[in-house]
Amino acid sequence: MALQDIINKCLKIGINCVAINDHGTIEGALKLREIAPFKVIIGQEILTSEGEVMGLFLQQSVPKGVTPLKAVAMVKEQGGLFGIPHPFDRIGRWGLPKSTIYSLIPHIDVIEAFNSRTLFFWDTTRTRLFAQEHHIPATGGSDAHVPWEIGRTYLEMQDFNGPQEFIQSLKQAHTIGRHSWPWPHMVGLWTRLKRHF
Repeated sequence: MALQDIINKCLKIGINCVAINDHGTIEGALKLREIAPFKVIIGQEILTSEGEVMGLFLQQSVPKGVTPLKAVAMVKEQGGLFGIPHPFDRIGRWGLPKSTIYSLIPHIDVIEAFNSRTLFFWDTTRTRLFAQEHHIPATGGSDAHVPWEIGRTYLEMQDFNGPQEFIQSLKQAHTIGRHSWPWPHMVGLWTRLKRHF
């Protein structure tokens, strides 16, 4: 997705802060922060040895293939927040085993309780209940891979400066979420198959 397309879509629909969580790198987020007329949170989806985790407020990329606990350490060493994206999504998408998620509870700063690409209502409900039970601030995301997906899920929250204020604001945030149509999953599957073969 072109950076200017992200900016144009955010300005069109009134988004004044965006978290960019590319797979395996923060380079795109850093470039967007340089040119965007709004706040950009530098994030990354990190493919660990057991599945995907997430870092927010990063200064440098976390390499893929590290253990989940190593990812925790590398995120927190740079002052970032450690999170779990779409944790109980039964479609898979490189999700962590449930036992690993439970073992990481003491380290989780945020959990993605609503993801627009999560197809099943119960998966979203289960994550929300998990967040409440363990007192983990819940976030939401569009998981946008194309411009029209931007803003399908967004948070209404107070402004913040830095990760700790973000957490405090997130605790009072209101999530507005709509599910994407199933066909983006098919596009993603096709892309992965093409890469494989």
